[in-house]
Parts: sequence; structure tokens; C-alpha cells
Amino acid sequence: MLSNHIIVGEGRPPWYKSDGQNCDCYVVGIAGASASGKTSVAQRIIKNLNVPWVVLLSMDSFYRDLTEEELEIAHRNDWDFDSPNSYDYDLLLETITKLKEGKKVDVPIYDFETHKRVPNKANTVYGANVIIFEGIFGLYDKKVLEMMDLKVFVDTDADICLARRIKRDVAERGFDVAGVLKLYQRFVKPSFDTYVYPTKKNADVVIPRGLENLVAIDLLTKHIQRQLQERKMQSRWDMAKISPPKELSPNVIVLEKTKQIDGMHTIIRDRSTTRHDFIFYADRLATLVIERALNELPYETHTITTPTAKTVHGLRLNAHVVGVSILRAGGTMEAGLRRVIRDAVIGKILIQTDPSNGEPQLHYCKLPPSIRENSTNDDTYIFLMDAVIGTGAAGLMAIRVLLDHDVPEERIIFLSFLSAPQGLHIISNAFPKVRVVTSYVDPVLNPHTLFLEPGLGNFGDRYFGTEND
Repeated sequence: MLSNHIIVGEGRPPWYKSDGQNCDCYVVGIAGASASGKTSVAQRIIKNLNVPWVVLLSMDSFYRDLTEEELEIAHRNDWDFDSPNSYDYDLLLETITKLKEGKKVDVPIYDFETHKRVPNKANTVYGANVIIFEGIFGLYDKKVLEMMDLKVFVDTDADICLARRIKRDVAERGFDVAGVLKLYQRFVKPSFDTYVYPTKKNADVVIPRGLENLVAIDLLTKHIQRQLQERKMQSRWDMAKISPPKELSPNVIVLEKTKQIDGMHTIIRDRSTTRHDFIFYADRLATLVIERALNELPYETHTITTPTAKTVHGLRLNAHVVGVSILRAGGTMEAGLRRVIRDAVIGKILIQTDPSNGEPQLHYCKLPPSIRENSTNDDTYIFLMDAVIGTGAAGLMAIRVLLDHDVPEERIIFLSFLSAPQGLHIISNAFPKVRVVTSYVDPVLNPHTLFLEPGLGNFGDRYFGTEND
């Protein structure tokens, strides 16, 4: 039976600020006896909170792999899984630390039947506003305790815990009743008395009777909500209301206004433009944007010999360019990228907005291996591509994903056809080292003129077509 690791939401929203120390992530630790109802209490808290970006971590995910000798003992039901020595605290601490910093983590999936982590499989999480960590030793390790904002101990009667454990281990983990009782008498109860119960003194809140104590859980939830409110969680629609400064950031580069560019924008904005012409002029415009972005990359002096045996001193690009398109509209710039850089490798990120709350959600991420391999080298630069920068929410999340893959902020160049001042301001404010290259900045954030509406009003639909085409 695989461990019960639960992820609620899609991870941390992209517009948070964190320097690795002063982080706005709120961490709740929940401990208690085995089968005391820790997971149920955590799920109830999450339901009551009713906010996105919540991650529930189970300590069951952090059992360490057993050696062959230890596996033989475990299969005889003689291994103490309720001992602190059965857990990988280093990995647990590393996981919570990265989550608090907003970095991507791969949470192991543990198989209770094989007593090992499932190879080549993990639950990937991209940070969170709230982390709820539950387990029998949730309040045991000193370093983990120091990372918690709120510590909870679920105090349930021992007989109820035993009955629940028998039901769970027989139904979900492949044990028989005799085996469960044997483990309980030899390991579970002694471990609780020796290690788990003493951690009750570390708790800020003790919840008697677990999930049955709805009053205590509701009070706890309200406390967490107040803490989150104080940390000023901000939604995408809040960002859209921000009044940008009159002057753009120095890191925002707008193509020089020419008759050619104005003419192409006139054509692609014209409702009567055919799809064939729309693609043609969009590709031309993308080529100009990408060529301008190449000016932001490093060059080195290079001497060549011409066919007439003359020596010429020139420049050579000293960078490796990787393209990443934000699907679907970002794919409209891929043809332009390949026109300029024939061997460009392109990755894809799919980010869609939750219509219920306006939050961007990451649905798909496939980045070229060269990003991870070359991210620490000085010659790798990422051209992040999207047709339009509106509120900036999708761009912020895409940049956050690249940073989570160890891409330095200063080596990300964001490319777009059209931009709104709000989105440019928000991106520049959140990631001041990221450069943005765009062909045109609309005076205001207007979905009608920024190709943000479905059908004819959407850049990607006009370029790639729709089901009705």
C-alpha cells in the first residue's frame, strides 16, 4: 500500500516574496499517537481554511529505505516502524526548507508492502502558502520544530487508536489482525510512551478526541486564517488593480516604434485579417522581438578569415539559448525563435487560470534537460515566451518554475508581442533581474485589445485556429 501523501491545490502562488529567511509560508505541525486522527484533523483544517496553495505532508512519505537485512526483519513483523530511527529526517528537513523557500520538491512515495520508496516516482510540489505536516513524530525533531509557526498535538484515547489502527492496517496495508496486535504491543505502544507522548509539551495547542472536537478545530482554523490575512495574501485580481508607475523599469525593453511595427500590429489586430495573414505577420513580429532579445546576450570578440583571405575582427555569440513557451499562446513565438536560432531547444509550460478565484495553476511542465545541466554555467540563457503579458500572473508562475529549476534570475529574458503596464510592473517588481522584451505596450490593461478573450479575441486561437476552423 502506498503512503497517503496529499496535495491540496497546485502549490504556492507565483507572486510571493521570499529571501529564504523572511518567508511568508505558514507551517503547521500536527503530532499524536498512531491512528489518533492526525490526518483527519489536518484535512478538516484545510477544508475550513478554503484557500488555495495548501500542501499536506504526511510523515509516512519519509520512511527511509530498509536494507536487505532489515527487510527480512520487517517481513517477519519484527521491525520497529514506530521508532524515530525509521525516518529520514534529513530529507524531511530539506523538503520543508525548500517548500518554505518556494522551491520545487519531489516528495517520495512509500510502499508499505515492499517497505521501500517507489523508484522513479514522486509527488512534485512547487511550494505553498500553507504547509500542514502530520505524523507521530511531527513535534519530535528540534530542527523541524524550529520551522513551525503552529504546533498541534492530537490527544485520543489509546483504545480508540488501537481499533482504528487494526482497521487501517488490515484494510490498507496488507497486515493481518495478529500481526497488527503483535506490532502494537512490541513497538507502537512502547514508542508512544517513550517518544511520542513527551512531545505533547512542545505543542501550542492540544486537541482532545481528535476530529470529534470540532470546536477546537474551528478555533484553530480561525487563528490560521488571521495569520494568513496578516501576511497579506494577494490574488491575481488584486494585481490587476495595481496602478503601475508612469516609467517602465529599465529591464523592460520595447521595440523602437517604427512604421513597419505599427503596420504589423494594425494587421494582427484587424478582425478581418485572415488566419493565414495573421500567422505570417505574427511570425515576422516574433522574429524582430527575438532578434532584439539577442542583443541582451553576451558576445565575445572573434577573428575570422574571409574567402578572400582577409582578416576581420567581429563578434560571436557567447551563450546557449533555450526557449520555453507558456502554452498555448507562447507557442506562437516558436517559429520565430527557430528562424533566428535554428538549433534552439524548446520546453513548454502549461498554466491556466482557475475561474473560481483567478489563481493561475501549473498543469504541465516539460523543460529540456539542458536547463538543469547548464543552469549553473554562465552561457545558458532562457527565452521565456508568451504572446501577451496582461496581469503578469502566468508569467510570474513560469518564472518561478524556472527559478525552481535553478535557472538564475538574471539569465531569464521574457518575450512577448503585447504587454500591459500592470503586468510589466508586477514582473519587474517581483523579479527585478529578469529582462522583458516586447514589441508594444498598451496604455491600459484591456482584455479586448490584448487578445485575452477566447475565439477571435485570443492570440493563440487566431494563430493556431479553433475546433470550428
